[in-house]
Amino acid sequence: MNAAVPAILLVLAMMSSAAVVLTREPGNQAIVYSAYGLILALLMVAFAAPDVALSQLGVGVALVPLVVMLTIARCRRETSPQRRRRRRGTEEG
Repeated sequence: MNAAVPAILLVLAMMSSAAVVLTREPGNQAIVYSAYGLILALLMVAFAAPDVALSQLGVGVALVPLVVMLTIARCRRETSPQRRRRRRGTEEG
């Protein structure tokens, strides 16, 4: 039973890494990447590395997906058609 947990987590890590690569939409990819990071953190706990798992939780599960989502939101906001017209000075008002 004890050896089955790391094996299951390794299979889940392989499947979730493939899911990250195969996901097309960047927002969805950030969410899938966060789930992948959580699986990696659990895998690190299973291999008796809780300090590394805590770092993975902070960086891989929370920080990187948050930065990606904020970047996507800012890029979408700055490339809206209304802002492009304003920059060119063609908006009537």
